[in-house]
Amino acid sequence: MKRQLWRCAPWVALLLVGAAHTMPAPQERHPRMRAAVRELRAAREELQAADHDFCGHRAAAVKAVDLAWRQLQQALECDR
Repeated sequence: MKRQLWRCAPWVALLLVGAAHTMPAPQERHPRMRAAVRELRAAREELQAADHDFCGHRAAAVKAVDLAWRQLQQALECDR
């Protein structure tokens, strides 16, 4: 009986290793919201570095981006 268990041991080990590698990685929470935060940060930098003021809309756009960024950050903080 003991000999039969030892004969099966490599197969059991192989199954365990294979099962460990097929388990899915944990999903990032709210990937689209986190991507939006990154995009808003990039948009703000682009607005501030622009050569012109977009017919007077640049200052208001920066404020709106700041507000949206803060709201997303607060929403993500509440989910922790």
